[in-house]
Amino acid sequence: MSGKTIIEKILSEHSGADARAGDRVWADLDLAVVRDFGGPNVVLEYEKQLGDKPVWDPQKIAMTFDYQAPAKVVLVANNQRACRQFAVKHGVPHVFDVNAGIGQHVLLEHGMVLPGGVIIGTDSHMNLLGAVGSFSTGMGTTDVAAGWATGRLWFRVPETIKITFKGEYDYPASAKDLTLFLLSKIDKSKTIYKSLEFYGQPIDSLSLAGRLTLASMVTEMEGKIGFITPNQSILDWIGERAGRSVEAVLPDEDAAYKEEWEFDVSGLEPLIACPDNPDNVKPVREVAGTRVDEVFIGSCTNGRFEDLKVAAEVLQGMGGKVAPHVRLVVTPATTEVAMEAVEAGLYETFIKAGAMVTNQGCSLCTIGHHGVLAEGDVLVSTGNRNFRGKLGKGSQAYLAGPAVAAATAVKGEISLPE
Repeated sequence: MSGKTIIEKILSEHSGADARAGDRVWADLDLAVVRDFGGPNVVLEYEKQLGDKPVWDPQKIAMTFDYQAPAKVVLVANNQRACRQFAVKHGVPHVFDVNAGIGQHVLLEHGMVLPGGVIIGTDSHMNLLGAVGSFSTGMGTTDVAAGWATGRLWFRVPETIKITFKGEYDYPASAKDLTLFLLSKIDKSKTIYKSLEFYGQPIDSLSLAGRLTLASMVTEMEGKIGFITPNQSILDWIGERAGRSVEAVLPDEDAAYKEEWEFDVSGLEPLIACPDNPDNVKPVREVAGTRVDEVFIGSCTNGRFEDLKVAAEVLQGMGGKVAPHVRLVVTPATTEVAMEAVEAGLYETFIKAGAMVTNQGCSLCTIGHHGVLAEGDVLVSTGNRNFRGKLGKGSQAYLAGPAVAAATAVKGEISLPE
């Protein structure tokens, strides 16, 4: 029999079975997470079905408040309060409140995500943690409540597609452009519920921020999980946070893949996803000059310090001022990122440029945040989704990397960085 892919190895380890693509296995969980969006429903479902029954392991449950941080309507405030009360009642210590930031990023920074782990959550982008080799996935209310109760869930083992990149590219192209390039090339009917494994020198050279960018858009590729094998630098970073040494889960040399794809990204140029789909990708130069009303720099896709630093450098290099008719919203992913940005002087650059720097969190990913769009508004965002109406009925959103977003804020129209 052939060797195993990464997902087959992880689910074999966690189920005690010889897990192969297509099998259904019951696997032990390492962590079960809820956000303030979706989390209150899990609390209600748990109490409805199980009453006061203790959770399976309080140390392996986490709550993250990043949807509305802090709450701006009473309904959300009540929902967040319900989660806090549940945590107190059941002795759950890992509650990352509205001052913490984007849940997955916060869990990473606190050493709660390890290569080879199995993590579930109420966020459709939970799978971005595949950036460090963790099998993490979003689930519905009932599944997460069951996970809280038992610490186990069943999974259908996904088939795996191996994706290898070759070639080199230079600034201003970035990990976001690599990601948009892939979205423009793949047939998403082939990636539904697939595990994707990413390889090649362009992948090996990505920083943690770049890996998170790519992995955070696997959902938009219809994939179940996207694995990027952590290099030693990433393993050292995770190990320092976790307080112990960690190892990567590697596929066997004779692993059986559903398909193997190869893409050449030599000379990659800045790309942009046009309305109203993340795979409606074009070179930035083809839509340059399109007037915009708002620019957002942040999200789980491009909210790390490196992303903010690139944006600040572009702002300074192009005159240091946002166009008068443009609203620029900058949101760091986490408190740790925010502090690093403050210490590096990035907040001063953004504020002097005319930007609004908001509390760490998801911010302009959905319509639930400040900064939503009016009918007819056009946004350039570093986020991962630009579906029609997601940020306001009758508005349009483009997706790009931080350099293009910052240049666009200065020029007031879609632009390449100078």
